[in-house]
Amino acid sequence: MAAAIALTVFIGFAPTFYLRGMFEAKPLSPLLILHGILFTSWILLFLVQVRLVAAKRTDIHRKLGVAAAMLAVVMPAVGALAAITSAKKGFTPPNGPPALVFLMIPLADMILFSTLTALGLYFRRRSDIHKRLMLLATLAILTPAIARIWFIRPLGFPGFLLLTDLFIVTCIVADRIRNGRFHPTFVWGGLCIIVSQPLRLLLAGTPAWHAVAAWLTR
Repeated sequence: MAAAIALTVFIGFAPTFYLRGMFEAKPLSPLLILHGILFTSWILLFLVQVRLVAAKRTDIHRKLGVAAAMLAVVMPAVGALAAITSAKKGFTPPNGPPALVFLMIPLADMILFSTLTALGLYFRRRSDIHKRLMLLATLAILTPAIARIWFIRPLGFPGFLLLTDLFIVTCIVADRIRNGRFHPTFVWGGLCIIVSQPLRLLLAGTPAWHAVAAWLTR
């Protein structure tokens, strides 16, 4: 799954970030470049951490966990700032809601990522819980990459969320097949992400959120 996440991120952001010199991509602001570097670092670090555990090098894994913790503190702040800046410019995905309504989506992603990562670090001595929480935290920020894949883009905003859910459900089912039971961390954490999606849209349509979004982007 770590490899699938890394591949999805690369394909999604290749035209606008990783291979932008090969495409007619718009110039990126320093904030978006920083955003891309930080989030790419997280994906690469996640992939490395998975391989270290597989190679039984948990000593290095724990040392790199310090870098992961620092990234997890900085990423949500930069991610939220990038989302607010994009909302000011009127950004919204294909078939998505208006910019100020959509702003709820990435901000909620940052909250979920922060919460799941914090819990993952808290349970770092419980490897069965830790690894599942860190995977869920990474899946929680995968939707933007999915939305930018050229052959998926026509599905529109609901399709992007459903494909994110497919990653989560795949993890839950594969875990059940492999271990013979549903792990509570995957079930409850996965449901938290999935259920949050319609809840975000409901909250984003309220006058209270419109007022908050207008204040954030003024």
